[in-house]
Formats: sequence, structure tokens, C-alpha cells
Amino acid sequence: MSFANSYNGKKVLLTGHTGFKGSWMAIWLKSLGAEVYGYALAPYSDMDNFVTCNLAAEIHHKEADVRDGESLKKYFNEVQPDIAFHLAAQPLVLLSYVDPVGTFESNLMGAVNFFEAVRATPSVKVAINITSDKCYDNQEWVWGYRENDPMGGKDPYSASKGCSELITNSYHHSFFSHGDTALIASGRAGNVIGGGDWAENRIVPDYYRAVKAGQKLMIRNPHATRPWQHVLEPLSGYLNLGAKLLNEGRKFTGGWNFGPEDTSNYSVKELIDKILLIDSTGGYETPELIQKPHEANLLKLDISKAVNYLHWHPALTFDETVEFTVNGYLDDLSGKDILEKRKAQIEKYTQKAFGKKIAWSQ
Repeated sequence: MSFANSYNGKKVLLTGHTGFKGSWMAIWLKSLGAEVYGYALAPYSDMDNFVTCNLAAEIHHKEADVRDGESLKKYFNEVQPDIAFHLAAQPLVLLSYVDPVGTFESNLMGAVNFFEAVRATPSVKVAINITSDKCYDNQEWVWGYRENDPMGGKDPYSASKGCSELITNSYHHSFFSHGDTALIASGRAGNVIGGGDWAENRIVPDYYRAVKAGQKLMIRNPHATRPWQHVLEPLSGYLNLGAKLLNEGRKFTGGWNFGPEDTSNYSVKELIDKILLIDSTGGYETPELIQKPHEANLLKLDISKAVNYLHWHPALTFDETVEFTVNGYLDDLSGKDILEKRKAQIEKYTQKAFGKKIAWSQ
């Protein structure tokens, strides 16, 4: 594993550690021997990964808002982290139509406050802003977007992520491009799925909520095609990127795409059909909607840069991605030993991706 020893003994600060990706990342970092500090809002529900894994007892946890720049700066100063990952955000397209102001406040000023806290904390060597594949000006091309393609976004969420990337680029050139400053970068991932995600208006959580309620899922956009990937795939990319910056320096700054292979984009309907082959307890319908907010139908990432320069590549096939995801939700629904089951999935993924076992930190 290229980053196996890079985080051992390091102080790593995560914003958004109560969220889906942030909670999984906290588990993985702790397994790598890092001392993990989190700064985030309270979990969304009692089903969230942070709660079911009892991560408040496993890591340093501070409940606060990234929109409060002074509070975030104070926490950075208290922790004096070596590495910081910014995952806190309003992460939902449909919610951004309901609350555009809150979305822009969280996703723009959250990024500004993050980099201001990094600027004020000399201990930080590496800082990475995690954004989204939706940061690109999506023309629904059949080819994948490269890191130097224009930023954009028609809906408030996508626009906010494009802006967050512009903020990262501005801070890099204005404050972090020379001397002994922190090395900064951004990570852009596709549609991430896996156990522990119970957010509203996401296809797999919606499916398993319907399963719990004994109902069929109503799919609003069955033919939308997405770069589905299990949560551990982009996390391995972020951790790899952090290690490269830490160990090899400035040439790894900038934006990086992490997604599945080009041939691994599937529609929403194909994803649910694949889930049903593994777990047939649910079902779905595709009612015609008279009017619905705009969502992209086709979105692909070009991951050539990460493959060639980070030597990162996705480890799971689409079938394995769905299997990992279904097993994660079945673990959630069992309500037993969730943290140990998450560790077991990380172990299985690590064996698949790197051919190595994890030496779990206690």
C-alpha cells in the first residue's frame, strides 16, 4: 500500500467527519495509526455511520460548523495537525434547490474558512479539499472530464463545487505556492455508495429506506448514468494523494479525479437491478414526473492523471462495488458490531487493492 506508513503517528484533522465519506475516512486513518481529529455538524440521523460505529469514542470529536471561521481556526490552533482534509459540505443536489443560500455558504465559505485555518496553522504540511465530479461545466459528453476542463454547474450544488475548486486554485496561487507553506490539492470523485450513507435523495439510501418500510422505491431518473464507486475507492485516492504530497512534495498539488474505469458507468436502473440480484427484498417503480429539478443525465471522469502520476487505480469491478455496498447496508440493518464490520470491509478492500493486510492500530 503506497500510503501504508505515511499516516502513522500523524495528527490528521478532518472536517465533515460525521458525514458518510468522512466517517469511513476516520476509521481508515485510525487503522493506519493516525491520531484523528474531527470538526463537523452533528450526524444527520441515528443510522449514520458515525453513530452506528460509535466514532465519538474512537477519535477526537468537535461538533461545530465550518461556516464559523473563527471557531475552525481556533480548533486548528488547538490541534496543530500535520495533515488536514476538508470534507464538510452540503452534499445534495436536490437540497441545494431548497436551500441555495445555505449550500453556497457551506460549500464556498466553508472552503475559504478551511484554507484560512490552514494559513494560520504552521504545523499543517498538507491540506486537501474534497469536492465532487459535479464541479465541471457538464456538457454531457460521452468522454470523461479532465482536471483542466472548465468548472461550472447549472444547479446550486454543482455551481458551489465548481466555486470551491476555484477557491482552492486561488489559495494555491495566492498563498501556498512557494516557501515553506502547506501543500494543497483537491480531490474530485464520482457518485460514491456504501454502507452507512442514509442521506435523503440518494438512490441507494432511498432504496434501503424503502426496504425498511416494506415499500417500492420510486426512481425519479432511471436512465441517468453515473460513475458509481464504493466509498473506499476515492478514499484510497485521497489518502494516496496526501501521502504523495507529504513525502514527495509540490509536484502533486492541484486537482485530481478519482472514479471508476471509463467502461464502468451504469444507469440508476442498472444499479438497482444489480442490487436486486444480490438482495431481492426490495423493488422499484419508475413513475413519470411532470416536472423535476435539473439533474445531469451523463457524467464521466477521466482518471488518467491519477493512474499515471499517483499510480492509483480503482480496485473493484462494478459487481464488486455493488456487493460491497449491499453487504454494508445489510450490516447496517443487522444493527450489530458495525465498526468491526466496517474494518472487515476495509481489510477486504486493502487485500484486493494492494495485496496486503492492515496492521490495525489500537
